Amino acid sequence: MAKITLDNLAHSYLPNPTSEEDFALKELNHDWVDGEAYALLGASGCGKSTLLNIISGLLHPSQGRILFDDEDVTEAPTAERNIAQVFQFPVVYDTMTVRDNLAFPLRNRGADAGYVAQRVQQIAKMIGMEEQLNRKARGLTADAKQKISLGRGMVREDVNALLFDEPLTVIDPHMKWELRTQLKSLHNEFGHTMIYVTHDQTEALTFADKVVVMYDGRVVQIGTPQELFERPAHTFVGYFIGSPGMNLFEAQVAGQTAEIAGASVPLGAGYAPVGGKVQVGVRPEFVRLSDSGIPARVTRVEDVGRHKVIRLDVAGQKVSAIAEEGAPIPDGASHITFDAAGINVYSDDWRVSAKEEAIT
Repeated sequence: MAKITLDNLAHSYLPNPTSEEDFALKELNHDWVDGEAYALLGASGCGKSTLLNIISGLLHPSQGRILFDDEDVTEAPTAERNIAQVFQFPVVYDTMTVRDNLAFPLRNRGADAGYVAQRVQQIAKMIGMEEQLNRKARGLTADAKQKISLGRGMVREDVNALLFDEPLTVIDPHMKWELRTQLKSLHNEFGHTMIYVTHDQTEALTFADKVVVMYDGRVVQIGTPQELFERPAHTFVGYFIGSPGMNLFEAQVAGQTAEIAGASVPLGAGYAPVGGKVQVGVRPEFVRLSDSGIPARVTRVEDVGRHKVIRLDVAGQKVSAIAEEGAPIPDGASHITFDAAGINVYSDDWRVSAKEEAIT
């Protein structure tokens, strides 16, 4: 296991980048703690795989350094970084059996035969392939081959880091859940530093200790699932995390109050004057139907089993609220209010801290 340090790191696929916009990966300075499980989360093209490939040594950065436990490995080839990487699509040896595929990384390093057999059996059980150990990989389904790739990535216990690049894309939904659970169990048992790239918020939030949210080549927030939900540092985090995502309202903020759609909204905390493009962000869980507040019109109600999603129109803007399953929708509700604890204020897409956390 290793602490991973990104020091002044940036990358452009252009030979002579001249501006920040030319960089697929904007400048990063972060320490990733030894033994934690991280998820790199973001939309396609945001720089997730670029960053992962720099960490693994498959790509050399345009600037900056990668350090493992404070040792500079920027120029070190992948083989010398002692990492295991699992890619989006399966990479297996078709002429080998499942057993030999799983054993290959250990045998290649001269591991004891007894340990190899024991470890292969353990990993085969984890990925649900005990009954197929003696089958050739050729002819197996794509998701079976990807399980072999996952198993081969996890079979070594001495790696500095385990890197996963959208590894469950070709796995059926039920097996995805099982494998995520097994990966989490493996992390809890052995304490590997794990980095898991995904565009799926469910995968990220159920797997990781810390989620690294990326947008347009930049890390916009690193935090626990709870931190990302309650206090999104950037409007993209609010939009991308949660279903439905955060509601954003154009606003004027002064002290403890915001003006939204002609209504005065208490913020529950005091703010210094906020400039730039000012928005108030409120997750649907903190929006309430009312007979006073911000004028709103219910357009439809979606019952999704665990709760109801209420779709509203607020001055021509689509807004979502969530009500518990079984909760009545008030007759004549023509306005919305917000729970103060769920309000965030943004300037030019970045969260602004309140002068006071709560005003009583």
